[in-house]
Amino acid sequence: MLHIALYEPEIPANTGNIIRLCANTGAQLHLIEPLGFDLDDKKLRRAGLDYHEWVHVKRYPNFAAFMRTLQPQQRLFALTTKGKTPYNNAGFQDQDVLLFGPETRGLPLELLQSIASERKLYLPMCAESRSLNLSNTVAVALYAAWQDIQFQGALLKA
Repeated sequence: MLHIALYEPEIPANTGNIIRLCANTGAQLHLIEPLGFDLDDKKLRRAGLDYHEWVHVKRYPNFAAFMRTLQPQQRLFALTTKGKTPYNNAGFQDQDVLLFGPETRGLPLELLQSIASERKLYLPMCAESRSLNLSNTVAVALYAAWQDIQFQGALLKA
């Protein structure tokens, strides 16, 4: 199983889309507070459709509390525009954690400094672009990681 961690997400529709994505890929979703919305938000529920029942969302009061739950075999990758390693060169493994920052500001510098440079990943974009939508970035990275572990746990539809 792969893990998606959202650090202080701000936009409910993005998180709703990611809930749906996690339901369809078997990934575990972790939300690191503070959240920019209530989990009962109408936009979050609408974007997640009826997939909420298929995803157990874990919440943490802060990043330190989240980090204490990681197991020794789990590797943490941060997706950031400041990364030097392309996401598709990571060589993902089962139980890896993909960490994403808030939509308007990304992961804070002090948090990024605690992560090894080879674990800071980026998605290539045109030079004039600043960033991709959070739920799109999660989808691209999660499917690359899932492919690396050969779609473990999937009952693939033809």
